[in-house]
Amino acid sequence: MIVACLLPNALASLKSIFTQEVYTRISERYGNTASREISEWNELLVDLQADDLDEKLYSVNRFFNRFDFVSDIEHWKVSDYWATPIEFIATGAGDCEDYAIAKYFSLIELGIPESKLRLMYVTALRLKQPHMVLAYYDTPTSVPLVLDNINKRILPANKRRDLAPIYSFNGEGLWAAKAMGNGRKLRGGGSMKMWDDMIARLDEVIEGK
Repeated sequence: MIVACLLPNALASLKSIFTQEVYTRISERYGNTASREISEWNELLVDLQADDLDEKLYSVNRFFNRFDFVSDIEHWKVSDYWATPIEFIATGAGDCEDYAIAKYFSLIELGIPESKLRLMYVTALRLKQPHMVLAYYDTPTSVPLVLDNINKRILPANKRRDLAPIYSFNGEGLWAAKAMGNGRKLRGGGSMKMWDDMIARLDEVIEGK
């Protein structure tokens, strides 16, 4: 299950979500409650700008973990779907990829370097199923902190014996895991269809297509 990944620089345009035109489109598509939820996301990011790292990680993790877990087949009627943060927040539900992606967008917006963040595919051993979490690395060789929707506490990866790593990725490349928190870099470049499709849908809402 190895895929070459390059996450576009669309993350840099996150502020363009928080405009009156986008709020209006969200209200038309999902309702006024959804628009208010997106506004709360914006307020969270504004409020956290000057806070320390621990508060940013904790608050972002808590904000998104309040949403309901719903499988893709139940929520979107397809076997695998990566929701945009807008879709996730507006519908109030998603699966593990949606939690991790929304946290990834948010922490980059809060000034955390992309090099310190990886979307990590793991096996949730107790559930016996694939799972995605967000990993924060203080240094390239440090044991990462895991932001997760199953265990809502932010813990070092070596304390998460219930997770077995498969691979991780960000805009700088793809890593094959050999132990939780460490791995061999495989390659950069290429594309990931699920990510590209999600970015295209985000652009559609932002640009009004």
